Amino acid sequence: MNKYKIPLTAYPEQVRELAVHRYKVIEPYLLHEKTCKHIIEETGLSERTIWYWISQYRMDGLKGLLREPRKDKGSIRVAREVKEQTTKLLLQHKKRSIASIHREMCTFCGLNNFAAPSYHQVYAISKNLSPRLKKLAHDGMKSYQNKYDIVYRREASHPNEIWQADHTLLDIVVATGPNKQGRPWLTIIMDDYSRSIAGYYLSLKAPSSIQTALALYQAIKPKEKKQWAINGIPEKFYTDHGSDFVSKHMEQVAIDLKMNLLFSKVGVPRGRGKIERFFLTVNQMLLQELPGYIPAGQQKQLLTYKELDSKIEHFITEVYHQKVHGTIKETPLALWNEGQFLPNLPENMEDLALLLLHVAKTRKVHSDGIYFQGLKYMNTNLAAYVNESVIIRYNPRDLAEIKVFYQDQFLCSAIADEISSYKISVDDISKARRKLSTALKLELQFHKTVSEEAIQLSQRTEELTPVNSTSKLKRYTHE
Repeated sequence: MNKYKIPLTAYPEQVRELAVHRYKVIEPYLLHEKTCKHIIEETGLSERTIWYWISQYRMDGLKGLLREPRKDKGSIRVAREVKEQTTKLLLQHKKRSIASIHREMCTFCGLNNFAAPSYHQVYAISKNLSPRLKKLAHDGMKSYQNKYDIVYRREASHPNEIWQADHTLLDIVVATGPNKQGRPWLTIIMDDYSRSIAGYYLSLKAPSSIQTALALYQAIKPKEKKQWAINGIPEKFYTDHGSDFVSKHMEQVAIDLKMNLLFSKVGVPRGRGKIERFFLTVNQMLLQELPGYIPAGQQKQLLTYKELDSKIEHFITEVYHQKVHGTIKETPLALWNEGQFLPNLPENMEDLALLLLHVAKTRKVHSDGIYFQGLKYMNTNLAAYVNESVIIRYNPRDLAEIKVFYQDQFLCSAIADEISSYKISVDDISKARRKLSTALKLELQFHKTVSEEAIQLSQRTEELTPVNSTSKLKRYTHE
């Protein structure tokens, strides 16, 4: 296996959740909301632990807070370690009683040769935990922010300070196959300061964390077009209250990128007006002129998904970014470029891809590579894993390359040689398969028709052919 820095997504989910819990403990200090002393008093953790977590997070992000295997396994732990394990159980289980957690701690300590805490010690640890920490751990980020967040939200003062994300169901239908059509969803990520569009994703499926992650990947990554210069990691990623944005995956992505993830409160959208005005602009300046626009009535010649995706990108880069905005009195692109600042970018774009391209499938390694979507992917590192099951991750927008994992560790990037020189998406492959299937059905129907005609002709020929009589006259012999 080649040496490679293991991405966050390669760690087990339970390990990542514990890292998130640790981050939430030190988050008030990192945001200059509380002192270290205040956090120690609220959590009951030692000063050494708090400063260690802060140092690790500043050095390696969320990965720095992952629990590593203990080198002193088998030795007696100090009370601090027992307290951390008890705290972990208290934060993991909302409805479990103190007595139940105490019994589990006694079993845990007995198996690991630790001094077991008393019932009253477990109760004291629970009582001393911060109500905010309990709310976050037990009820999630949405519930936590609904209870504790301040409603006021200030305007962004510079590019990439605040990005907003939202979805809309477009007022247009596109052709999705022979005699089939669908209404696509558009996910947009907007820079709050300049109103520039950092990234987008068009999908025929309902909004989910996958669409959001793919749009965020495009938004952060530097782009080839100079008309689309927006890139970098935002300081704050501002979203609506939708369930797609509260997935554990998106929360872990935000922490690892050191990006503050914020949510609107129920009934208090706070700032969505800007992105909704963009959706209105798309509707009035683009969709109304295209076939399939719903208010104009159905039209026979519809755009395909890929054609609409291309038109949306062209509209963003060539029209919207170049047009003077009524509120900011400048073009979005010019305002984003104001000051010629250097965007904050990930150290490794490969890590960003592994973090955000979360579409995963299980596949078997064959002697000639990995087969997926009718394509063959190969890398020399796969030779040692023939007949083994691996996990692959890929970008639905581009199937030329997949990322291969084995037992939760990154193995290699595998390439499909036949399409490596250009982009081809899952939709392109599905469309090609449908076209081939239709052609085969027509060919099969043709052969059936020819065969049936031959049988019918044979039957008619037999009916028209005269039958020769073979009966003989009966002869009588006189005796």
